[in-house]
Amino acid sequence: MEHSFFRVLDDSGTEHDGARQDGVQRGDAALMDAYSNAVVDVVDAVSPAVVHVQVRSSRGGRAGQGSGSGVIVSPDGIILTNNHVIDGAQSITLAQGDGQRFGARLIGRDPDTDIAVLRAETTERLKFARLADSKKLRPGQIAIAIGNPLGFQSTVTAGIISAVGRSLRAENGRLIDDVIQTDAALNPGNSGGPLVNSSGHVIGINTATIMGAQGLCFAVASNTAEYVLTQILSHGRVRRGVMGIVAEHVVLPQRLRHALGLTQTGAIGIRSVQNNGPAEAAGLKAGDIMIALDGVAIAGVDDVARVLDHRHIDQKAIVTILRGTEKLEFSIVPEERS
Repeated sequence: MEHSFFRVLDDSGTEHDGARQDGVQRGDAALMDAYSNAVVDVVDAVSPAVVHVQVRSSRGGRAGQGSGSGVIVSPDGIILTNNHVIDGAQSITLAQGDGQRFGARLIGRDPDTDIAVLRAETTERLKFARLADSKKLRPGQIAIAIGNPLGFQSTVTAGIISAVGRSLRAENGRLIDDVIQTDAALNPGNSGGPLVNSSGHVIGINTATIMGAQGLCFAVASNTAEYVLTQILSHGRVRRGVMGIVAEHVVLPQRLRHALGLTQTGAIGIRSVQNNGPAEAAGLKAGDIMIALDGVAIAGVDDVARVLDHRHIDQKAIVTILRGTEKLEFSIVPEERS
């Protein structure tokens, strides 16, 4: 029996199976169709929960306007956005993709994480998006950003999660931990909008780009946003502790690290101690070097702010310091930061 078949040769004379090549192309097309359908489904589900945040503000006696994005996270109109979007706002207006507009009031904000919480001034039950567990994210997963960049409402960009666990400076200089890096394009106006996964759940609140860089965009992780949201709804603010010190980063000499069995290369040096503050009461002095707080290594000033969350306010903690060549421990009771 004769068999007829095609042989495909490239310029080098290598033989290719035409049927197999067609199969690969059809497979690639199917994958792209599945990806497109996934993005479309997410946009259809989440877009009704995304709002355009328009702000009237006054700074230095000058009136101004600004805008950004936000995402509704409960049917009664609780909205997450960025603190820098609403900073200095005298009035806030929200606009949905269908043209509906309503006012909003600020419930609370946290400059340390660049997160703010609003409540829509409406009695309607609103479409909302659910928050995902950002601890489960892995680089390479689909990331979809929805927002209002440069005034273009309901704009969608898609990419992947480039990295997780990044750190980023907030506008007030504090370090935001557990930041998501993505290559989903963000532009001014995307700030405060959601970064969502292929299930349509919010994995982050878009917050920043690096000017001049390609594909370096960042979002505050949903777990951080949820923590801030919970604190603000409970207390009107995010509660954090303070020790009553002025400190600076110091490098630990290698000989000292070896002698004390330390793995960290840095610590914080206490420059001054507040009168009648927690540190003075504990016995800390200017010139001490803090290497650990409550069992957590302190390699820089940001580590102290990270450890002193609401759970440490008015609760005893152990501070490990170096005083000269001695390694000492003190019991301290942090106060709430005003």
